[in-house]
Amino acid sequence: MNKFSFCKFWMFQTALMLTLVVPTTNNIRAADPDNQRSFKKPNVVFILADDLGWRDLSNEGSTFYESPHIDRIAHEGMKFTRGYAACQVCSPSRAAIMTGKAPARVKITDYIGAPGGTQWKRNTKLLPAQYQRHLAHEEVSLAEAFKEAGYVTFFAGKWHLGDKGSFPEDHGFDFNVGGHHRGTPPGGYFSPYNNPKLKDGPEGELLPLRLGQETANFIRQHRDQPFFAFLSFYSVHGPIQSTEALWKKYREKASQQTPPDHRFIVDRTSPVRQVQDHPLYAGMVESMDDAVGLVLDTLDELKLADNTIVVFTSDNGGVSAGDGKATSNLPLRGGKGRQWEGGIREPYYIKWPGVVAAGSTCSTPVIGMDFYPTLLEMAELPMRPDQHVDGTSLVPLLRGQSLPTRSLYWHYPHYGNQGGEPSAIIQQGDWKLIQYFEDGRRELYHITEDLGEQDNRVEQQPERAQRMANQLRQWQQSVDATMPTSNPNFDAAKYATQQINTREKTLPSLERQAASFLKPDYKPGNGWLWKRRKK
Repeated sequence: MNKFSFCKFWMFQTALMLTLVVPTTNNIRAADPDNQRSFKKPNVVFILADDLGWRDLSNEGSTFYESPHIDRIAHEGMKFTRGYAACQVCSPSRAAIMTGKAPARVKITDYIGAPGGTQWKRNTKLLPAQYQRHLAHEEVSLAEAFKEAGYVTFFAGKWHLGDKGSFPEDHGFDFNVGGHHRGTPPGGYFSPYNNPKLKDGPEGELLPLRLGQETANFIRQHRDQPFFAFLSFYSVHGPIQSTEALWKKYREKASQQTPPDHRFIVDRTSPVRQVQDHPLYAGMVESMDDAVGLVLDTLDELKLADNTIVVFTSDNGGVSAGDGKATSNLPLRGGKGRQWEGGIREPYYIKWPGVVAAGSTCSTPVIGMDFYPTLLEMAELPMRPDQHVDGTSLVPLLRGQSLPTRSLYWHYPHYGNQGGEPSAIIQQGDWKLIQYFEDGRRELYHITEDLGEQDNRVEQQPERAQRMANQLRQWQQSVDATMPTSNPNFDAAKYATQQINTREKTLPSLERQAASFLKPDYKPGNGWLWKRRKK
């Protein structure tokens, strides 16, 4: 039983029985050479949410948000309970998925557009490292790997991996609907979108539903050839916008909860939301979930579901401390942009019909770079070990087996807009070490016993902490990780005043704003179509 300690043993038994009673694809082809359509290369639908936290789905324990369609992917496939994004912010995580390489290796270590080096004007002890501003063309993207294998490739939604010359169509996607350099929807979540890669729809059309429908249309048009579809939502990134009907629904739901004494606490550098009761954000989750439903229903309608691999994950933690401070990741600490579990642990689901038993779970730690080799192996495409050098195929886990023990790494030489601090992380099994760059301090947590990362065990486990720090340093050297530098203009007295203002001014203001969303007479400043920007 030890061999399968990471994954549920019953899942392996089910998968084993399937391999014993179901003939292989090759055997079926040999017996029925004229019936090829059902046994073509598997299709792939990769669904990536933006800023969706680990606790933002009902199947992950949220009692406020509703996500039946996304939950369906988890229920019909394998849920990785310790699935991680490659970074606590978006562009690096997206680069990791596309390349199979760690952000530190591809040099995209912050969201593209963030200032670095001497461009940095905030009063901080360090100057953030410089970073690559686009996905390098030397990389063979995941889309290019599938395209070279004969797949038709499609992208919809948020790209944020470069400007003109480095858009999705420049990295292996045959079709691009909505992907450009911006990390937020330039016109908000209602048409007109002001997006150079997306035609406007009828006034008031919801962006996530449009992206879901575009993906469904692509699938319908290419049902007779293998396809790789990447649906990359802008949701649930700010601006936090929803419809009046959804606001009313979740405002009523929030009113039935016990009113909190407060919704925010200051955790070291920034206020962090502790309660899930934001009615607009809940509406955004539901709209995105409905869009996922459009895609899944299309696969069912066209009888493609049994031959389609579906992946769902998010690019970083929930927005508990930034971009609207709209959700809570509890029991995880922190959120987007931060170095604790709330910033990096994600929903991480893989549905593989005929192989993965429905409702399977796995507690082996996995990360964003793993998708690249996993999908290649699942589709029986040639592996590219020189490309996905930092990823590991999860096929053994999906088949109920185990993987060799490995360490996971994160490197973030920047200050997050959400209060994140320049730091690096190594995770070994149940242990997680955070190494801070400002002053060299360390935090050591036993994740399974201390999910909220409250008990720093550095003093109780100094040898373990030092051993992990040494290994982390060796890894940083191996990927030639860039580092922040000292800020000669740092003003300690000014910084202390900033922290006081955070507690005495920002925190009360956030409490008032959060309460206002739940008032019966709440209305957006420019109406429910959120007409904040003109074309």
